[in-house]
Amino acid sequence: MTPPRSVVIVGESVAGTTSARKLRALGHSGRITLVGAEAQGAYSRPPLSKAVLKDDSSDSTLGYRLDGQDVEILRSPAAGLDIDRRLVRTANGRVLEYDALVIATGADARRIAAPGQRGEVVLRTLADARRLRTRLDTARSAIVVGAGFLGMEVASACAARGVPVTVVDADPPLRRILGPFLSDAIVARAAEHGVRVRTTRGGAALTGDPVDGVRLSDGTLLTADLVVTCCGEVPNTGWLAGTGLAGPFGVGIDECCATAAPGVFAAGDVTCLRPDVGVHRPRRPFWSNAVAQGNAAAASVLGLDSAGPPRDDYFWTEILGLSIKVVGPLPLPGPPVRVEGSVPSGSALLTWHGDGGLSTVVAYGIRKPVPKLRAMVATAP
Repeated sequence: MTPPRSVVIVGESVAGTTSARKLRALGHSGRITLVGAEAQGAYSRPPLSKAVLKDDSSDSTLGYRLDGQDVEILRSPAAGLDIDRRLVRTANGRVLEYDALVIATGADARRIAAPGQRGEVVLRTLADARRLRTRLDTARSAIVVGAGFLGMEVASACAARGVPVTVVDADPPLRRILGPFLSDAIVARAAEHGVRVRTTRGGAALTGDPVDGVRLSDGTLLTADLVVTCCGEVPNTGWLAGTGLAGPFGVGIDECCATAAPGVFAAGDVTCLRPDVGVHRPRRPFWSNAVAQGNAAAASVLGLDSAGPPRDDYFWTEILGLSIKVVGPLPLPGPPVRVEGSVPSGSALLTWHGDGGLSTVVAYGIRKPVPKLRAMVATAP
């Protein structure tokens, strides 16, 4: 394989910046152009719902810098891709030639407002977090639609501010991911902190224009000063229209982060595993996966073997002051096979055994280093 002279990375995300750094670390001396869409540049997204909503001093600590990496940074959204001619077109009219391309455009917040309905609040960008933080300064009540990791983190921020909050979802908090055992524990903790949980099997619809409430499937109307949609994300693939690279679940990749197009790779939240690879894995848009795929994509660009798989089964969250670290495959099946400590008191180490002999370890309220959790997964009986 002839090493690429010019690499274009579209997406100033954690996956994109990781790819740029890894390319240099692996010895690539050619041109690297990084195309970003946000004026403030790359930053870490996990703290948006954890730190930024609580403290504005954290805003300046989020950035990812590429000093000394000899990377040209162009901040204008990608607007189109010509696979045959190997060209990327940006919104400001630039046309970039590439020998190899890494797609790392991440995802946007999924919205549920009706067409034309104003005032839907989401949390995906730093600008979103700043706006939400300002709204929390004056809100006297809040509703969070979506009881996943993001929804429960936003609810936690509301509770920490003393804002009464109701969380609405089809299932109890995090049941689809962490299973019934931990979901029940989180529901109990929510009740202790005054967070209301409402389940609605037929979904929920935003009401008002601008949005001021939620109507449940049984007709119940809930209203609040602040309504936040936390219903997942949509891969940012609009600029790839007509290329055949993107489907409803994102840009398809194989185990080397290669797409179906020659010289085109992808990493991060924009990706899904291609059906022809033959192994089904649901999308896991976690920070650790984006880093793993960014590294793997860089190695593949240079025709090298990756140092590890393009995935990392690690996730961390903090819900109502309780740290939860997960290492291993999700979702979790049934009750754990081993419990050390006390779940009700918020201090336990739990182990699950899944299909294929793979284990998952959860540090529930225990500040245990991730390397030790990984070692436990590797040695679990």
